[in-house]
Amino acid sequence: EEAIRAVVGGRDTLVVMPTGAGKSAIYQVAALLLRGPTLVVSPLVALQRDQALALARGAVARAAVVNSTIGKRRKQAALDGARHGELDFVFLAPEQFNDEATLARLRQARPRLMVVDEAHCISEWGHGFRPEYLRLGAVAEALGRPRLLALTATASAAVRDEIVERLRMRDPFVLVRGFDRPNLRLSARTFPSEAAKRRALLEAVAAAPGAGIVYVATQKRAEALAAALEEHGEAAVFYHGGMARKERDAVQDAFMAAGLREARVIVATTAFGMGVDKPDVRFVFHSDVSDSLDSYYQEIGRAGRDGEPAEAALFYRPADLGIRRFLAAGGRVEQDDLERVAAAVRASEAPVGPDELRDQTGLSQTQLANAIAGLSDVGAVEVTPTGTVAVPGRQRRSAERGARDAARVHQRRRAQEQGRLEVMRAYAELGTCRRKFLLEYFGERARDRCLGCDNCARGFAARQRRQREPFPVKSWVRHADWGKGLVLGYEAERMRVLFDEAGEKQLSVALVRERNLLESLDERRQEPRTAAPRPRRARR
Repeated sequence: EEAIRAVVGGRDTLVVMPTGAGKSAIYQVAALLLRGPTLVVSPLVALQRDQALALARGAVARAAVVNSTIGKRRKQAALDGARHGELDFVFLAPEQFNDEATLARLRQARPRLMVVDEAHCISEWGHGFRPEYLRLGAVAEALGRPRLLALTATASAAVRDEIVERLRMRDPFVLVRGFDRPNLRLSARTFPSEAAKRRALLEAVAAAPGAGIVYVATQKRAEALAAALEEHGEAAVFYHGGMARKERDAVQDAFMAAGLREARVIVATTAFGMGVDKPDVRFVFHSDVSDSLDSYYQEIGRAGRDGEPAEAALFYRPADLGIRRFLAAGGRVEQDDLERVAAAVRASEAPVGPDELRDQTGLSQTQLANAIAGLSDVGAVEVTPTGTVAVPGRQRRSAERGARDAARVHQRRRAQEQGRLEVMRAYAELGTCRRKFLLEYFGERARDRCLGCDNCARGFAARQRRQREPFPVKSWVRHADWGKGLVLGYEAERMRVLFDEAGEKQLSVALVRERNLLESLDERRQEPRTAAPRPRRARR
């Protein structure tokens, strides 16, 4: 109700609520209280179709989809219906705005509300293989600036800030609610080898009741683990982005509708799950770590949507972090790459498209998307709502200077991505309450202990050696050279701190105490405080 009132009242709004909490109802009710069509930007064709069908079945509203699966006539009819006031909702992917004719017809429809569903994709996908997400703010301006509503099931404070910035939201109302899922039991187990982890995972799947999901990092692992589960008598299928669309749809339909004998377990990459509404998933296991705690929470949120007990377990091997680092390195761009892109844009008299830039520079799609995003962030290039790239009219900085500035932005973003992975590692190696760690990461208060995680059940959280810790885990500190940082945890005599600019660092606890290397940024205090030296014991 709070979010609906904010939207109807004219406020741009960002809502972060877990899977199954009713985010779709927010835009549906708000849209029906407003006059004029509502555009719903949704990342997946199946998700668009399901949302439109749900409205049609309930005779709630008139809706249509505009995507690559429909023909020209159906697309034209949908756009004309929106323009003539015959539709309440138009569901479409961000790539549809690349077409100038489509953008023009939607502008003529004068939409009152633009909804960005799964808005975390702006941060997670926009800098990689779907750069159209970064342009949605410019698209909103080109459409006449309807009020904006962004919805997501998972977004940390940093991701929320990026969503607001990229969408160009104006004084947004931000609602973060309901991250505590008491019916989910949280656990993580550490293994010395891949073989030991594989055996434990196979045993856990065999012992788990009902249907479940096992997440892996790569397509190859998805197929191999599904085969191993089948050898152990499990009804397992695999799902990943390398499969044909029809094959993926068939696998998903089998898991969603079939009995436990046909497809009890689906082994999948992150390509599976968005928009999946299967209420009776009893377990979500991770054979590989997620790339961030944001992703991990969304993935485990697919378990226990019916409110019944479910299990979310991480099978962790520290060496697995290298896989995520390797995958993240695929989009890395150097200053020379940025200079080539900037020079190619400057050399063109007219705005140039991404395909032409890719041919001229030899960069991959992900690398080019990262390069354009970085150059755009520093004002070295300008990206139109349809995706073409040009030199800004009022600022013609040199290609070298623009590339240098963009390289710094890119390096800072890569440090932030590595920082998110380090937070994921901190969760895996945590000795305190996992639920508290998760809730505080997303900005919700939590008790020190819960009844639903492995650490609290075994009493680990109560046995922490607090006297040895100069600063609490998850507290903010400042270093003279590295700036602001988040305390991730302690290992032996060292502490791990994630700095905003410098990334993750490991510091000697003894040196931190002796030299006052860090100061607390406790928001409740007016001034920072340093770690006091450890007092010596008096001899008897």
